[in-house]
Amino acid sequence: MKENTPIYQIRKCLFEKLQNISYFKGQLQEREKILKLIQSTVEYGESNSALIIGSRASGKTTLVNDIIREVTLLKTFEDNALLVRLHGFVHTNDNLALKAITRQMNLLNVVEGKVFGSFAENLAFLLDSLKSGNKETSKSIIFILEEFDSFCKHHNQTLLYNLFDISQSAQTAICVLGLTCRLDVVELLEKRVKSRFSHRQLFLFSDTYADEKGMFIVMMDNIKSLLILKRSDSDAIDNIPASYISKWNKQVQHLLENKSFKSILQRFMDIDISKNRLKIILIPIISSLRDDNDTITVESFQEQLNKFEQDGTIQAIHDLSVLELCLIIAMKHHTDIFNKQPMNFEMVLTRYTKFANANSSVQSVQRPVVMKAFEHLQNLELISFVSGGGSRIQKEYQLFKLEATSQQIAEAVKSCPGLPTEVVQWAKSSLI
Repeated sequence: MKENTPIYQIRKCLFEKLQNISYFKGQLQEREKILKLIQSTVEYGESNSALIIGSRASGKTTLVNDIIREVTLLKTFEDNALLVRLHGFVHTNDNLALKAITRQMNLLNVVEGKVFGSFAENLAFLLDSLKSGNKETSKSIIFILEEFDSFCKHHNQTLLYNLFDISQSAQTAICVLGLTCRLDVVELLEKRVKSRFSHRQLFLFSDTYADEKGMFIVMMDNIKSLLILKRSDSDAIDNIPASYISKWNKQVQHLLENKSFKSILQRFMDIDISKNRLKIILIPIISSLRDDNDTITVESFQEQLNKFEQDGTIQAIHDLSVLELCLIIAMKHHTDIFNKQPMNFEMVLTRYTKFANANSSVQSVQRPVVMKAFEHLQNLELISFVSGGGSRIQKEYQLFKLEATSQQIAEAVKSCPGLPTEVVQWAKSSLI
């Protein structure tokens, strides 16, 4: 395909939107608070610290990246601030974190050959190196700590202690933003660290907390944001005739209004509602665009969804024992009734016991056997642990979510030979 054709330029623009541009909708109050924290550090030299707490895929990193992208476009940020990113899964100890800080602050040549007595002295020297004696030439530093709870496991929490201590002492203007999915993360801080933390916490809630209609609208908006082209999206759009852009946007709008497409989208949402998963679906669809195939069709989405669903889940459910399948069905009913909210073992056991007692042909089993079956489902990754609460919660009350959809369970039950009639009817029923 020639690089100067309109469809090639459209592909280029769409890939830029998919791969390079993170977008975040909603949470306007939280966005404004984080933006003000960063701006007060950069523009006024104020030191701040905050924790951004939310479940996986709730948009913590996307939100922060969106804000950072906005402030880095300002000349004041370029002249007066530095950005340092650390990740708890990568920088697993203070020495690794310190090396990353040194590199990102462009101070490798400054510390070369110097000997420091402690981590605190090394960090303090790095921060002092940014100062040259007056406020006008000193630089503020924005620290972003992904998987913040992992830094709490470092020896004596030295890194966190020094960062929070510096933010309180006002010797250098820094803003520390910690991102975590642990609701109890403050309790993980040592007393001396906790006393220096501002205790500012912002909570993000994922789209799973919205009702089904609201989630569908959000997903439609996400697709529209990714596929509809605007002049401000990319410089490459300048090479595309306005008439072609108009034609492209009209066919995308027509696709979004198609009933079959909405049905496919609903199937996809039963599996995953995250923006990242949506992008994974869109990439091969956009890659298939050619001069002789310059539209996105319902069939292309159907094909990608079929591939997406071929993950072995149906086969894994098909191979379960009757007891394990009953537990899966019990979880399915819980998910349907309580709008995909997580569950624990006791909830599942109660629902299964009610079914077993109502059907004399279903053999009742002892509690330890049911627990063993429940753990086997976890090992097969048909259910997954929901973060929160820590190890202090008994395993019977730890929250899990079901990773299989209602359609996958129905397909598996349909293909299972020799299942008791009551189990088949229970799987189809929505009453228990």
